[in-house]
Amino acid sequence: MLQVPAYTISQPTPGSVHIDLKGDWTLASAAPAPDQALRMIAAATAGVTVNGAALGAWDTRLLLFLRELAAAADKRSLRLQNEALPAGALRLLELAAQSQGKAAGHQSDRASLLYLLGEKAIGVWQATRDLATFTGEIVLELPRLCTGKSAFRMQDFLYFVQVCGVESLPIVSLIAVLVGVILSFVGAVQLQLFGAEIYIANLVALGMVMEMGALMSGIIIAGRIGAAYAAQLGTMQTNEEIDALRTMGISPIAFLVLPRLFALAVMMPLLCVYADLMGILGGVFIGQTVLGLSPSEFMHQAMHSVRLSHCMQGLAKSAVFGILIGFAGCLRGMACGRSAMAVGEATTSAVVTSIVFIVVSDSILTIIFNVL
Repeated sequence: MLQVPAYTISQPTPGSVHIDLKGDWTLASAAPAPDQALRMIAAATAGVTVNGAALGAWDTRLLLFLRELAAAADKRSLRLQNEALPAGALRLLELAAQSQGKAAGHQSDRASLLYLLGEKAIGVWQATRDLATFTGEIVLELPRLCTGKSAFRMQDFLYFVQVCGVESLPIVSLIAVLVGVILSFVGAVQLQLFGAEIYIANLVALGMVMEMGALMSGIIIAGRIGAAYAAQLGTMQTNEEIDALRTMGISPIAFLVLPRLFALAVMMPLLCVYADLMGILGGVFIGQTVLGLSPSEFMHQAMHSVRLSHCMQGLAKSAVFGILIGFAGCLRGMACGRSAMAVGEATTSAVVTSIVFIVVSDSILTIIFNVL
């Protein structure tokens, strides 16, 4: 039969409760019945004292009993005082109380609309400050780059040119061809009603050159390269490699950010041109198989519909997209926390930020080009 831990209760003064713990309080013994102690505490008005002078071995069994007593005392706004309780038990009780207090505080914070608004406002302010700081660091590093005093390395730039450009061609080819096919199908359904199938070449060529080539290339690169930049720099931040560069007097902006940023700025217009050609080829395929247009007819009509200003519009957008994607990826990576979860969050944030930048800048540039 399991031994039940013992305790005695007394009232030294009216309204006070004194509890004496005796013997071993371990999980090997049966759970004590706290009902009598809880009833006495519920009627107390002066204070509750727990004495452990006669206490033997103890473990979690004692802590559970003391937590029940403390909770009952808190309901009466009474403080649970101790006499000769083990120091280890007191520390564990204090940690449990702090943890419970934090959890309750977080619950009340989440329930407060004012707290949520304040938290969002602080987050926006911190994001704006980080954005301004990162932009300023890049601007300050450009004069050093022009004078040859920067830690910028050409081999790093060429490596990222290869990663951003050559290694991105397969996925860009697939998406661009499919976009050209989709544009051809959508236009063919309507143009066939008027017997104007030849103008499908105008639709595909202008759509790819002015808008879809740059936009789709930007979204692809945002998911492929922008996320990679954030993950690389975030991992370096977690491993304190960026701190090591600063300790050695090497600017992380020049050494890590500028090669990535310039590589995207250079390669995005080239990828845009390639995507335009692949999209037009997709339109040629649909024009020949569905509408009965020969490739020569399609290309002749497309060449007569596209002007140099249309090409420059697409190239300008793609260059801006490249800069924004590189900026967003490096920004999120450099601002990453020092944990594995933070790296994942930085990667996701880089992709989302890049796509938002692309869509907003595309809208602004389209309005500017149409007005001009």
